[in-house]
Amino acid sequence: MKIRKRKASKSGGAPGWMVTFSDLVTLVLVFFILLFSMSQIDLVKFKAVANSFNKVNILDYYPSAVPFDHPSDYSIDYESTNNRDGDVSNENQGNASLQELLQEVQAFLEANNLEDVVIANRTERGIVLVLEEKVLFETAEATILPIAHPFLDKVGRLLSKIPNLVKVEGHTDNRPISTGKFPSNWELSAARASSVIRYLVAEHDLDAERFVAVGYGETRPIVPNNSSENYQKNRRVEIVISDPQHEERIN
Repeated sequence: MKIRKRKASKSGGAPGWMVTFSDLVTLVLVFFILLFSMSQIDLVKFKAVANSFNKVNILDYYPSAVPFDHPSDYSIDYESTNNRDGDVSNENQGNASLQELLQEVQAFLEANNLEDVVIANRTERGIVLVLEEKVLFETAEATILPIAHPFLDKVGRLLSKIPNLVKVEGHTDNRPISTGKFPSNWELSAARASSVIRYLVAEHDLDAERFVAVGYGETRPIVPNNSSENYQKNRRVEIVISDPQHEERIN
């Protein structure tokens, strides 16, 4: 009897092409997952960028609202720049106001022939008005003379237009004084400075907190105390209209 050989049964697994197809599908899936992950938007950064475009002209330079991990030298602190620009603008306006005030005072002095007894100039402290004793007071007195009123009124009107602080300094020569009202030059110089401030505040309704009165006595001469003419120059009151950029100190 002839024995027949049995044919081997075929495997029940998936056909071979399915392996290739599954690999292809897997690769496509991975590709789309990568695309999706790369397309995720940081909402915070997106809103910041959107706001920056809403607030400024797109054609103007504006630094990115998104912070850089490694900013270059070209990155600009825009807020600080704006603050600096504002400070410069305010400083320029303040300088212009002081310059206009100085010009008005000088024109008044020239028109009233006061240039020999009142000096107006600009220093780092601001506008400094130097008034000799004889245009303000009698010798050894601190009561303002009527002849001083027109000039002080002019100063008062100018001060009403600006907010600057004002320091009024009294000075004397080195000859001693000893009276019932003024035991020394300290008291006399301080009283004279205070008289000028009282007049300006009372007659022009200025804020008293803007003013400082200082009496230096004979400690700050501008010329040697060796002649009648020099004595006269040292007996003076100085009105300092402060420059806001300069820190005025009482010393």
